[in-house]
Amino acid sequence: MRDSMSKAASPWEQADGDQYIQSISRKIPGYQLQYDLMDTLLTARLDKREKPRLLVVGAGGGQEILKLGLNHPAWSFSGLDTSQRMLQAAQQRLGVAGLLDRVELHHTETSTWNCTRAYDAATCMLVLHFLQGRTNKLALLRSIAARLQPGAPLCLSAICGGPGSPEWQIQMAGWRLHMLGNGIPEEQWKTFEHSFGVTSHPLPAAEVEELLEEAGFMTVSRFFGAYLIDGWVAVKALER
Repeated sequence: MRDSMSKAASPWEQADGDQYIQSISRKIPGYQLQYDLMDTLLTARLDKREKPRLLVVGAGGGQEILKLGLNHPAWSFSGLDTSQRMLQAAQQRLGVAGLLDRVELHHTETSTWNCTRAYDAATCMLVLHFLQGRTNKLALLRSIAARLQPGAPLCLSAICGGPGSPEWQIQMAGWRLHMLGNGIPEEQWKTFEHSFGVTSHPLPAAEVEELLEEAGFMTVSRFFGAYLIDGWVAVKALER
């Protein structure tokens, strides 16, 4: 089981990385807002640091690095992803934006990545639900925590909930109308709907918060919500 980003096999990614980038904002309500809020939360923690370095888990496509890199010329990034196609899309976008001199992209899993640097912050956006089971999700979160300085912030978002529950069905019914109203074909919606339990494995939001704390994060607080997607900010616990 891959410990990190499995976007290459997911219904979010269609034919290639470019198509993923074009379609994802039509699928997720508030997609850009999610990254705007991520930016302001990280800025509040890092603004006074000199040349902070950020770890981006699930960097394929380049959205996080593009957003943060353009707004913060002193920040630099290490981006990880297990999808080569998505990393190629990220490299192309970041190259056009003139950001590659501050970015390292790695085709690797987080737990096996050979890096001893302690980062000032991390992001893990729309990744966690692709891991199957609490054990794999916890392992990813712990591997992120191990690469952060004490007190460093993490911004994380994921699809959450209990597939098949009444609450899940209500949210999915609304989400379906949202996607179809934004031009997503019914066939793509059905692929997405049938992905849960196959390529996507969400947990209830309360369990994700428990995993964050178990992995070594504290002051976990929610900053985003849209249908079944939740976003949190947390900080790595201080050393005792």
